[in-house]
Amino acid sequence: MSHLPRARWGHVDAPTQRIFEKLYEERGNVPNLFRVLAHRPKLMTTFTHHFQAVLGTGTVSTRFKELLAVRVSTINGCEY
Repeated sequence: MSHLPRARWGHVDAPTQRIFEKLYEERGNVPNLFRVLAHRPKLMTTFTHHFQAVLGTGTVSTRFKELLAVRVSTINGCEY
């Protein structure tokens, strides 16, 4: 598995820090995916909007959607 550096809390630009804070408030952590995307702020912003559209809307709970994502990853042999 390759290693990509993860941006650290407080060591990112202001818009990215706000995204980190919102994620922390909602989830209790900042997922590594977002820490890696923080190196490309435009990409992170776009992905954040997509992430919110997928997980934050609809009648199925966010928790169930995340569990489903883990199950699909397991079935497909994803190591992460």
